[in-house]
This record gives sequence, C-alpha cells and structure tokens, in this order.
Amino acid sequence: MSTVLLRKGRTRVDDADTADDMAVASFIMGLVGLLVFNIVLGPCALVLGGLALARGTTRRGRALLGTALGAADLIVLAVLVTANGTVSWNFTG
Repeated sequence: MSTVLLRKGRTRVDDADTADDMAVASFIMGLVGLLVFNIVLGPCALVLGGLALARGTTRRGRALLGTALGAADLIVLAVLVTANGTVSWNFTG
C-alpha cells in the first residue's frame, strides 16, 4: 500500500490501493454471503464491488466477481424466503 505525504506530516492512501482492497473485500463478502448472513453481506459486496470499479481498480475481475456474488446472495435470499419462509438454510426434512 503506498501513501502520499501531505502538508503538516499527514498521509493518505492512494485511491488505487483502496480500490484494490475494496475489490478483494467485495469478493470475500460475496463468497461468504452465499452461506451465512446473505441479507447483510450481499448488499455490501454489491456496493464495494461497484465502488472499486468506479475508482478504477487493477483487480477488475475480482470486483466483477464480487458484484456477481453479491447479486447471487440476494437471489439465494429470495429463493430461501419463497421456499421456506425463512432467511436461513434448513437441511432437515
């Protein structure tokens, strides 16, 4: 992660590094959201993936995959609510 020195000794992180971190976080949240907390992690993955793409990440594929997984999280949530009437997985008969 590179930093830029500003006046009075302050530093800030470059937007490209932040966008790369957002792309990776989007991918991880989307992947984990398929199993647990899809109601929270799905929208977070969508937002982080979109922000990473808007900021020009070098990890474009990971940001796109995180966005797709976030959308899949919401689709899984809709299927679970429709089929079971609940927002959690149910493996019992």
